[in-house]
Order: sequence, then structure tokens, then C-alpha cells
Amino acid sequence: MAKATKPKKQSSIEETLWDSANKLRGSVESAEYKHVVLGLIFLKFASDKFEERKQELIAEGKEKYTDMVEFYTMKNVFYLPAEARWSYLIEQAKQNDLALKIDTALYTVEKNNPALKGALPDNYYSRLNLDVSKLASLLDTINNINTLQDKQQDIVGRVYEYFLSKFALAEGKGKGEFYTPKSIVHLIAEMLEPYKGKIYDPACGSGGMFVQSIKFIESHHGNKRDISIYGQEYTATTYKLAKMNLAIRGITANLGDVPENTFIRDQHKDLKADFIMANPPFNQKQWRADDELTDDARWKGYEVPPTGNANYAWILHMVSKLSENGVAGFILANGALSGGGDEYKIRRKLIENNLVEAILVMPRNLFYTTDISVTLWILNKNKKARTIEHNGVIKKYRDREKEILFMDLRQMGVPFEKKYTQFSVEDIKKITDTYHNWQQTAVATTYKNEAEFCYSASLEDVVKKDFSLVPSKYIEFINRDENIDFDEKMQSLQKEFADLLKAEEQSKNDLLTVFKELGYEIAL
Repeated sequence: MAKATKPKKQSSIEETLWDSANKLRGSVESAEYKHVVLGLIFLKFASDKFEERKQELIAEGKEKYTDMVEFYTMKNVFYLPAEARWSYLIEQAKQNDLALKIDTALYTVEKNNPALKGALPDNYYSRLNLDVSKLASLLDTINNINTLQDKQQDIVGRVYEYFLSKFALAEGKGKGEFYTPKSIVHLIAEMLEPYKGKIYDPACGSGGMFVQSIKFIESHHGNKRDISIYGQEYTATTYKLAKMNLAIRGITANLGDVPENTFIRDQHKDLKADFIMANPPFNQKQWRADDELTDDARWKGYEVPPTGNANYAWILHMVSKLSENGVAGFILANGALSGGGDEYKIRRKLIENNLVEAILVMPRNLFYTTDISVTLWILNKNKKARTIEHNGVIKKYRDREKEILFMDLRQMGVPFEKKYTQFSVEDIKKITDTYHNWQQTAVATTYKNEAEFCYSASLEDVVKKDFSLVPSKYIEFINRDENIDFDEKMQSLQKEFADLLKAEEQSKNDLLTVFKELGYEIAL
């Protein structure tokens, strides 16, 4: 009988694309070639949407309007001139000037759609000297994606997110700052619940916080028109990634006119945000000159953040942006929890001003750029008792002005990509349920301190610990050895070991007996 063959595992769209894109590697740095791939994915998506809208106009008897820009933009579709359409590029795929034609297409799309200003790769393909056959092969692979096949699945957004994460992994330590792992962003969104208002990220990378905010709203049956998005990004290529990432998903955002340093040139000076979600650079050094920004309004009422580390500069920048009821969730290195000097003075003032709501220490290996454990901070401008209504659901909040919730998540998480960790859906539910139960007064919700997981500390507790925000100083640790009789335990282990030796000796004797009966004399 013939041996049954195992069915071959079907590669996902993402995996197939990644394998095809990898053929470009070698002559192109990964930091560069992500723009090559993502630019093409964007063009395919934009073309599919354009063709769909064009057919709609023809079906409505409006064929004479198919070359009028406004009939596309009114439906949030980018207008593409003939030389920018995917079908034209596929026709030209065997030509030696394919790279130039792709550059021309991207330039033309951006020129005809002001919303894309500064978003698309600029003259990338021509100057990278790409192998034409490999570039054509990549176009052919992308051509097989039907970006409109399943609107519920957000195929292009899914592919884009997959590529961002894979590029971040590929670039390794010291790079990949453009991407915050998805499970962390998901956790922050579920904790802050950004249903309505202004969302801001002062170090927005490729825009992951905004994407997850929209996903949160949609999954909870909200309306994404109820929010407006603001962000800023310093690195020019990452700024382009963010603009493309949001454009692909139809998300409108104000990311400033140009990529720019948030500290030196704040492009949203008068903004007061209802939700701030951020993952700023860890322990950023020399973020300002010694005599620079010393009188900045963002530090008003606090010490000037030290030049050697930007952690508290980021904190105070975000505090300055919070609306009257604003809440911020952001990631920082653990050193910010207990530093001395001016950092101590700023931290103490933040606590005394009742801004610190929750501190969550995270597992190691969550980030692709560092293996250290980091901390999620939640700041809240209004920790008083209050009532909030959304979509007919009323939530009543306790007065937590003089309390801080500490959580230790270091034992949570599941393996990811062999050497990394990510939060599972169950992890995120447990964390967010605990946080919301602590906040709210509903009869159905209960909060209790839990050893090695969470503790609600009073302001008096924090003062006694000299304003340290290190969770392990508050959360109870169980000494699992305290009730063990070590003499009895040792005797038990010794007996177990003796029994093992005895069993081994018996097995050896039994084996010798068998050999002897067979006429062999051997020594073991």
C-alpha cells in the first residue's frame, strides 16, 4: 500500500509575499527595502480601489466623469492617472526602465492627491539599482492579491502590518523603532478605551497606535468619525510609513506638515488630547542642548527634565497635552520608576498632583529592539468619581485620586517567533478587567489585591516608599519556602534517591541472569 503523503501546508498571502520580497535582499538593506515592498503594496491597493470606483461610475451612467478627480475623492478613493495604475505597471514589467516607471507612478499619485503629500517613497526604485527580473517577479506576486476580496478581513492592512513586524524583526537590535509589537498596542487601546475625542501619539512611528484605536472602536461598535487623530514623527522614512499605513486603511490623521523633532518643533502646540498612546524612544540621550528649552511651557510647575535622559521630558510633554479628562498610556524603560535627582522631583510632583493612575511592569522580550523589561504608565487628569456614558452603556468610576494601581505582568505572555514574547488574548482580558474593575463601582465588578499580580496603593503607601513607583515594592510576594520542613524534605529526597539506586541495581541483576541463561558470562 502506498504511503499517504502529508498535505502540503498552504502558505498565507503574507508568507508568499514575504518569500518573494526576500529575493530582493542582498543588494538592498532591509531598512531600505521595506519601502520598496510597501510602496508597491500601496500602489496595488490604490489601483484596486480606483478601478472599483471607476466601474461604479460606469454602472451609474457617469462614464464621462471617470477621469475627474473629485468623483473619486468624494468616496475617499485616490485618483490615479493612467501611468500610475497597476495594470500599466504590469504591462511594463519586462521593460528595463520598470524602476523609473514605478517612481513616476508614485510621484503622480502623490501629486494628484494632496492627502498623500510626503507619504510615498521618493525616487527609491531608480536609485537602488534593483535587478529588473526580481522586481518584476515581486510585482507578479503582489498582482495575485485581490485587495478587495474580503473587506471584513482588511487584507491589505493585514499584509502591511505583517510586513512591518517582519521588517522590525529582521532589522534587530538598535533598529526597528518604527514598530511597536501588536499585542502591546492592543493592550493600551483596551485599557484606555478611546471611543470618542482626540487621540495623540508624539512619537508615532508607523502609526500602529492609531490603527489599533480604530480597530478598538470598530470591534466595540463605535463610530470612527467620533475621533480625530494627531501625531508626530521625527524620522522621514518612518513618517512616510505612517502616512501609507493610515492611507491604506482610510484613516485621516494630522501628522504635521513634515517629519520633525517633537521637542524642538512641536507641530501640535495648542492640542489638548483626550487619549495619548505612545512608545517613545527608551532612555534617549542628549535630546536637547544644556541651554535649550529650559523655559519651555511644557515643564511649567516641574523641574526641567535632565539632558542625559529624555524619559521625563516625554512624560511632561504628554502631561502638557492632556485635556481636562485626558488619559495617557505609554511605555518607558524601568529606570524611570525610581531615578533620583530632578527625575525624583518630577515623579514626586506627578504623584502629588494625582496624575499617576496605574503602573504595569511588563514581561521581558516583548520588543524586537531590546530584551529588557519595560513599564506601561497610565496617567489620568481626572481620577475623581465620575459617570461616563457610551452607546447607552453607563459606567460609574470610583474616586481613586489618592491611589495608584500596581500590576506585575512579568509571568504573563506566550512565546512568539521563538525568542520573543507577546500577550495572549486571555492575558489582555485579565489585565484590562482588573484595571477596569479597580476603576469602576458597578455592582457586578469586584477588585481585590492579588499576591504577585496587583496591589492598590494609597498615597500614604507611596510616600512611605519615598515616591518609588517600582511595583515589587507594593505587590505582595509569596515566600513558597516558608512552610516547608527542610529536614523532612531532605529525608524524603534521600529515600527517593536510594529507591532509584536499588531499582537500578535490580534491573542490572535481572539482565545478568538473562545473559547467564543464554550461556553468556559478562560483567556490567
